Amino acid sequence: MHEKFQPDQILNLWFPDDGHQNDPETHSAFWDTRMQGGMDEIIRSDFSDLTVAAVRGLLDSWGETSEGRLALLIALDQFPRSLWRDTPAAFGQDIKATRLALNGIRNGHYDALDAPWEKQFYIIAISHCEGPDHLERMDMLVRMSKDLAATLPENMQLFKERSIAQAERVRGIIERLAVIRIGIISLDGFRQPKKRLISQRVISLTYEKSRTCPTLEAAKPKR
Repeated sequence: MHEKFQPDQILNLWFPDDGHQNDPETHSAFWDTRMQGGMDEIIRSDFSDLTVAAVRGLLDSWGETSEGRLALLIALDQFPRSLWRDTPAAFGQDIKATRLALNGIRNGHYDALDAPWEKQFYIIAISHCEGPDHLERMDMLVRMSKDLAATLPENMQLFKERSIAQAERVRGIIERLAVIRIGIISLDGFRQPKKRLISQRVISLTYEKSRTCPTLEAAKPKR
């Protein structure tokens, strides 16, 4: 069944060849539609089976190419947020999506993408996943956002500023939620810094994901 799904189905939907990047107003609409729930209806009606297949790992082979990895990244990081909005399942693939993105940086798939707005979804996916090195990853994403903004044409100056500001804003939030290290405790056999966070919800999520959320080690070249 999963053989009927192809990366182009996602890429043609998510990145239409309609010249949106040529005008600030249409490019703004491109982002608003994707970030504010405007794709929910079509994902629920036309891409629910594809999303489930991606979640089950049936589309993992897509990650062998740069475009296939991008399509799989959208299916794991973006589609669940539409298909299962306002439920825990909306965020259930954040770990896998972050691993996919970090490994794509490592193996050159990120650099192989031509369009800055395609690369931006790597940054978005990596920022979503909570974990012990979240702040370190956000530092990396701020640098990546600045590098990416430098490639945008002059007519997209507003988006240069917005993309950097967004990365810095998220980094600031993570920093404010950052832990105060006050000793060492043992957690299921893993020794980790004891942490006091702003909310019990955050501390639960941090401890839950701390053993599984990928770290920046995944993005380092093999020696």
